[in-house]
Amino acid sequence: MNNYQLKGNQITFNDNRFYNLGDKFYPSVTTILQAYPKDAGFYKWLKDVGNDADAVRDAAGERGTTVHKLTEQYDEGLEVSLLNESGRLNFSMQEWAMFERYVNFRNRFPMEIFASEMQLISEKYEEAGTLDRYVLFNGKRLIIDIKTSNAIYNHYWLQLAAYKRMFEDISGQPVDGVAILWLNAKTRTDGSKGTIQGEGWQMLTREDTSKDLRLYEACKALWLAENENMKPREISYTLTHKINATP
Repeated sequence: MNNYQLKGNQITFNDNRFYNLGDKFYPSVTTILQAYPKDAGFYKWLKDVGNDADAVRDAAGERGTTVHKLTEQYDEGLEVSLLNESGRLNFSMQEWAMFERYVNFRNRFPMEIFASEMQLISEKYEEAGTLDRYVLFNGKRLIIDIKTSNAIYNHYWLQLAAYKRMFEDISGQPVDGVAILWLNAKTRTDGSKGTIQGEGWQMLTREDTSKDLRLYEACKALWLAENENMKPREISYTLTHKINATP
């Protein structure tokens, strides 16, 4: 999904909280989940970082976006390099470390990827989102979400439950379960037999998402109660400027 539109000498940035289908806009699942209750850990974090909260959040978001892009390029068969032609780093060491964990996962656990970074827009449920991967893994069709956060939060499962419902409704294809591939885990080993993990990464799976979907619907009702008439905002800028010549 492009987050901007070009027209003449004007660029307009779209509100990334919404996806558009024609002239209609639908809130993203992650935007809806902002209404999910925050736990004590969140408020402690907010107190600890103070005025830097927005900067910390934005930096984490940029890191996640970069890692997602690296994994997508890798899955497309492109060569991904840490260094540019001048020998300088293309990415931070933290970003590259997470990407290497993804490579380790792919090398150790084969899977067939049916869809990658797939945009979902549901007129039926009036919501949208972007699915990271739809794969065949160990004989099961899974929706996998890649996370780079410091912890696995409960609302992640609600996000996946909503994606599963949208994907099945839109595509008509079955989904046997959902999974979180956590690239910032505290794991130090490959784990015992039957676990799917490595040093610094872990995959967690869930087959029954019915409870998560009920919680998501409750959260969505709360969000709609506060944002029923919310509309996407747009910011426009002129692409070029040049001072007028002196007459």
